[in-house]
Amino acid sequence: MATRNYFACIMVTFLGIGLLCTAFGKNAFAHCDTLDGPVVQTARIALEKGDVTPLLKWVQADDEKQIRDAFQKTLAVRAKGVEAKELADMYFFETLVRIHRAGEGAPYTGLKPGEAVDPAVAQADKALESGSVDKLVDVLTNAMANGIRERFQQALGTQKHADESVAAGREFVETYVIFTHYVEGLHAIVKGRARHGEGATEGHGGHNQ
Repeated sequence: MATRNYFACIMVTFLGIGLLCTAFGKNAFAHCDTLDGPVVQTARIALEKGDVTPLLKWVQADDEKQIRDAFQKTLAVRAKGVEAKELADMYFFETLVRIHRAGEGAPYTGLKPGEAVDPAVAQADKALESGSVDKLVDVLTNAMANGIRERFQQALGTQKHADESVAAGREFVETYVIFTHYVEGLHAIVKGRARHGEGATEGHGGHNQ
């Protein structure tokens, strides 16, 4: 049972952080390694304009030369035709995102389709585009509220029978651990402990409410 509760604690950390991390994580909710993400979108515009400058904010200063060199090689290959252009662009996207992720201390596992973006992260982008964060706040607030209420009701329900038997008591303890650690994880995010790129290092992942 101790092992089970320990595993539950770990999973609850996943659940709590997953509400907002994504955007922050190094895992599949990593926004910057998708084809529709801001890094690749900036790269598309930069290649069309032939200006690498807007891309440099996505990489560390030490990586700037590598990006500049890759950018110039990509422009040269793009001029050779449509098929060459597609291959060159993908090569550059892969290179840029890989270096960007390395600068965060995050692993690179390849470019992902746009639908891989967490809905909350997509909403965060829309908030910046529209200049209003109200919808994003509503979405996340509702998700957190639902998550808290669901786990609270589970813990409350098992608490009523906790003293009826050892098995019932253990069931209550398990739901109690899940509930309290879920809240603890959310509180850690609210206090700003989670930073971009912390997800995989600490084992945080996504979870849909």
